[in-house]
Amino acid sequence: MSKRLIPFLIIAVGIAGFLLLKMTRPEPVEVTATERSWRVDVQAVEPGIHTPVLALYGEVLAPEQLTVTATLAGRIGERPVAEGQQVSAGDLLVALDDADIGPALAQAEAQVADLEAQIRSEQVRYRTDRAALASEQAIVDNARRQLERTRALVDRNLASREALEASTDAAARAELTVNTRQRAVEERPARLQSLQAKQAQAVANLESTRRDAARARMVAPFDGIVTGVEVARGDQVSRNEPLLSLYPIDGLELRARVPDVFLAELQRALAAGESLMATSADGQHRFRLARFAGTSDASGTEAILELEGEPDGLRPGALMPVTLERAPRNNSVSIPFSALYGADSVYLLTTDGRMERATVERIGEARGDNGERRLLVSGNALVAGARLITTHLPNAITGLKVDVANTGASGE
Repeated sequence: MSKRLIPFLIIAVGIAGFLLLKMTRPEPVEVTATERSWRVDVQAVEPGIHTPVLALYGEVLAPEQLTVTATLAGRIGERPVAEGQQVSAGDLLVALDDADIGPALAQAEAQVADLEAQIRSEQVRYRTDRAALASEQAIVDNARRQLERTRALVDRNLASREALEASTDAAARAELTVNTRQRAVEERPARLQSLQAKQAQAVANLESTRRDAARARMVAPFDGIVTGVEVARGDQVSRNEPLLSLYPIDGLELRARVPDVFLAELQRALAAGESLMATSADGQHRFRLARFAGTSDASGTEAILELEGEPDGLRPGALMPVTLERAPRNNSVSIPFSALYGADSVYLLTTDGRMERATVERIGEARGDNGERRLLVSGNALVAGARLITTHLPNAITGLKVDVANTGASGE
């Protein structure tokens, strides 16, 4: 074979091999476009009666806390109690020294006795003035007759001018004495009234001093806890100076600020006689919503909740988070927070496996059987048997195809 035919032979073999491979190749699989689906969890909608809750944060207060003050000035004679001590009604709290009480009481009694003596003296003086007035009137009459006789003698030149002047002076002095005595008699009602007013004031001061002296030994008016002790035995205190405080064991309150958006609802519930209870985070204390404060501000209105049951170590001034149960709501559904889109939307699962947007009304928070925080909503689309999508999808839109992961899911 000619060497010039070898290249052509190689090319011919290659072409034949290519044709053979092309004839024996497999047919390509036909590609069809498929719609992507997203795997989600669902919850069966079961409308019913649920109790929404409201998280509050408040301060424990003792509205009946009593501040004990010194009724008289003096030194502290006894103080058998200490800060935080529990006392019973009638137990001694603090007492002033008896040496400081006696002089004050004696001084008040002396003022009353002095005014009683002044009133008796005034009565004696009045009787004396009346008697003296009659005598002095007689002296005036005699002085006037003597003046007339002297004037007649002077007219007949039987008496000197000096005798006439002396008689005139004597008559004038007698009339002045009578006028002074007459004024003293006429002023007697005013003097007596003034003394009686001072006597009444002294008697009132005596009663006040006796009362303060009796209260100088201050006892507990109820079972309570001692707090705010500011004095020790031997301290010098002034009148009305605070000594210590006492608050009752029962009657503690929690004051928490409620947003105004819930105020009208809670007030209607109270007016209807509903009992709204709040529970502390640890579940040890329960409070009952009693009323609201008379004023509010931009942050809300202060709710006053009364402690139910024993305080169990609760003290005024403690800050406590509580959960307030609001009035139950009919036709409401408890859902997880992940099911909510925006402020008022959820997605339901259609019969053909697609998402459908529905508008709902947010009622508030709720508590699941296991204590989990859930959202309470209501809406016309939330009918019994509907399937709520609880998985939050960033690309959620009506018509999006989904697959159900928890096929046996139901309400909480």
